[in-house]
Amino acid sequence: MSNKGYEELSVFQQIMQGLEDGIAHSRGQLSLRTTTLPAPPPPASARRVAALRRKLGMSQSVFAATLNVSPKLVQSWEQGLRRPLRGDLRLIQILEKDPGIVRALFGYRSRTAGSDGKTVNRRRRRQSPTLA
Repeated sequence: MSNKGYEELSVFQQIMQGLEDGIAHSRGQLSLRTTTLPAPPPPASARRVAALRRKLGMSQSVFAATLNVSPKLVQSWEQGLRRPLRGDLRLIQILEKDPGIVRALFGYRSRTAGSDGKTVNRRRRRQSPTLA
C-alpha cells in the first residue's frame, strides 16, 4: 500500500490494509506464522549469583569478564547491593543451564576436584609462539 508505518495510517487505511492482507493470505500469497517468545529469565539473588560463580570455579574478575560486566558489578550483585537486570539475567540463566558454554566459547576450563579430592585448576596455559 504505502511506505508509512502501520501506526501512521488512518483507521480507514489500517482496515483496508488488514482486508488486503486477509485476501492475500486466502490466496496463499501471504503466509502467517506464530512465534512463541521465551519467558523472561528468573530473578537472580545474591546467593544464586555467588553459587553459580563458585560452581563455575571462577573468580569475580573472570566471571565479570565472561559476562562482559565490571568486577565491581559482580561484587555488588553478590553483596545484594544491586541485582542483575535484563541481559545479565539471561546470561546467568544460560550459564546455569549449560555451564559448558563457557568452555565452548572461551576455552576456559573451570576448577574441578582432582582424584585426591583437592581442587585443581584445569585451565590450559596458552603457549607463546616460537620464532623459526
